Amino acid sequence: MKAILMTAVGNPDVLTVQDITEPTITAATQIKVKLKAAGVNPIDAKVRANGIFYPQPLPAVLGCDGAGEVIEIGSAVDRFKLGDKVWFCNGGLGREQGNYAEYTVLDQRWVSRMPNTLSFAEAAALPLVLITAWGGLFDRGGLQAGQTVLIHAGAGGVGHVAIQLAKLKGASVITTVLSEEKAAFVKSMGADNVVIYKPDGFADAVNRLTDGKGADLVFDTVGAAVFKESIAATAHFGRLVTLLDPGALNLAEARMRNLLIGFELMLTPMLRDLDEARDKHVEILNQCAAYIEQGQLSVHISQHLPLEQASRAHECIEAGHTQGKIVLEID
Repeated sequence: MKAILMTAVGNPDVLTVQDITEPTITAATQIKVKLKAAGVNPIDAKVRANGIFYPQPLPAVLGCDGAGEVIEIGSAVDRFKLGDKVWFCNGGLGREQGNYAEYTVLDQRWVSRMPNTLSFAEAAALPLVLITAWGGLFDRGGLQAGQTVLIHAGAGGVGHVAIQLAKLKGASVITTVLSEEKAAFVKSMGADNVVIYKPDGFADAVNRLTDGKGADLVFDTVGAAVFKESIAATAHFGRLVTLLDPGALNLAEARMRNLLIGFELMLTPMLRDLDEARDKHVEILNQCAAYIEQGQLSVHISQHLPLEQASRAHECIEAGHTQGKIVLEID
């Protein structure tokens, strides 16, 4: 089958199109999927640039997010049948095969039925960002109706679905973006207030919008500098959740504010084989599928690229400032 192989650690040109052996079912509970699309996420580029998580030698097939059609089932499969359209977050970290390929095999336990209103490309764009946003907002962030949440980089992949999930919860949403164009986009996603990053930062603007209180929850999807300034934009007794390592910081003000600081890494259940936590991921996809089918949740895809242009997709991800998601479509 045709696949994109990461042949070495390095720049996007280490991703090459090759023919590799088609995977086969080896366990009774596995299904085989004809992949139609693969989502591209920043973690894919980080793995390519820094190395896979497992000690197996390269080459490896990247791509955690996939969507496609079930074409074969193991003898004990009872959740799916031939022809079912499915979406999932599985593999792509160096052990299990990822989804930059024509076919994949995985256990039925980690798979969900696609929302019937989505294309394969839209479905492939969503699993990782939905699970990440849900975990950051609700599982780690404890967001409740009536609270105010500050979502950084609201026009990004995680950010634009986090805005929608927070609004479904009944929260008031402030988000940060880099431009007026992106401000218009996040407003279309439901943001109540938008702060455009300025050279002097964002905390003062957020505090003005909250009458000096700060946000009950701040969701940082950017990194150390943004995390640091976010302390001053978080309400006393509030929560600050980040996707990234904030580095060495002086947390005296966070302590004075009695903040709860949390980390959201949705890859942990896959990396550490925490099966019950992965079951929770499937539950999140099932709940989000219902929202999508009711027209309450959507995805924005900024670029549809053929599988063969995976290296181009990585270049775009690494350039930053992608609006929404990038998807690889597979013939």
